[in-house]
Amino acid sequence: MITAEDIVKKIDNCMESIKENIPYVPKTALVLGSGLGDYADGFEKIAEIPYGDIKGFPVSTVAGHKGKFVFAYVGGVPTVMMQGRVHWYEGYEMSDVVLPVRLMRSMGAETLILTNAAGGVNFSFSPGDLMLITDQISSFVPSPLRGENPERLGLRFPDMSEIYNKQLCDKARKAAKLAGVDLKEGVYLQTAGPAYESPAEIRMFRALGADAVGMSTAVEAIAANHMGMKICGISCISNLACGMTDKPLTHEEVKETADRTAPLFRKLITGLITEIG
Repeated sequence: MITAEDIVKKIDNCMESIKENIPYVPKTALVLGSGLGDYADGFEKIAEIPYGDIKGFPVSTVAGHKGKFVFAYVGGVPTVMMQGRVHWYEGYEMSDVVLPVRLMRSMGAETLILTNAAGGVNFSFSPGDLMLITDQISSFVPSPLRGENPERLGLRFPDMSEIYNKQLCDKARKAAKLAGVDLKEGVYLQTAGPAYESPAEIRMFRALGADAVGMSTAVEAIAANHMGMKICGISCISNLACGMTDKPLTHEEVKETADRTAPLFRKLITGLITEIG
């Protein structure tokens, strides 16, 4: 079992190995999901830190995840962006999956924006829709807080009644209106992956109240909430989930839809960060 001391020591070792390359204290942290990583390329980069250069840091193995931290000003707000994340299905310990979020909090970021490409469970959604995450279901993956609690990071039993900050949700709605984005809203459910869900599982998820499903995000939100961050989440609905159409699911479709939606996504995220700042 990984101890609290192990977790804190790993965060500290990561910080020690990159602290001289961090150009400023970021106010906002942004995690870019599948097919959304090119967002960071639209800004003048103040600094970049490849994951492989960070001592003990997990490296993404998924196509489309570039695997580096990018520091840039977004709407004048000092921001750190993750171009690619790591997932539990890649074989990492859950403490490693949430290590990047914990590291960005340690850099000083107080606000976290989580993005992902997700399957639409709600029949009213269409591929290319953007969904504001208002709540989540994480019961199908292990908790990132399992095991000995690192008291330095947060409480043993943190409250999860408002994982996605209501004020940030309001700012996202305002940013969407200004950007002309028809922003959907709903509950996000995380599965273990990497296999896509079966039709029966999708029917179960819908019965549980899920509107979108994916293989990331919820555990990151738990870890960030544990550390006192304010969180906002946005899903790009890349496809309708298994059994809702006759079309087989592929990762290529996920990336293609995310690429098509990129201009709207860019306007929404930039507007949201500006509203926060």
